[in-house]
Amino acid sequence: MSRVFLFLVGFGFTVIGMTFIITYLNLTTMGYSMTDYFNFIIRRVECVLGFIGIILVNIALYKKGDKKE
Repeated sequence: MSRVFLFLVGFGFTVIGMTFIITYLNLTTMGYSMTDYFNFIIRRVECVLGFIGIILVNIALYKKGDKKE
């Protein structure tokens, strides 16, 4: 059950984070360079949630299950 919860939380974080990362991509049309863009997104909490979510999903997928006999 903990793997399912971890997967769902990680998936939610990933969706939220990647949505904001794509949304902030509009900054490049306003004259920001890609370096400025990357510096901006690594300082935003909602964008960091996307990367944390990817890590949580990977942990949920590769975590060993309980042995049931």
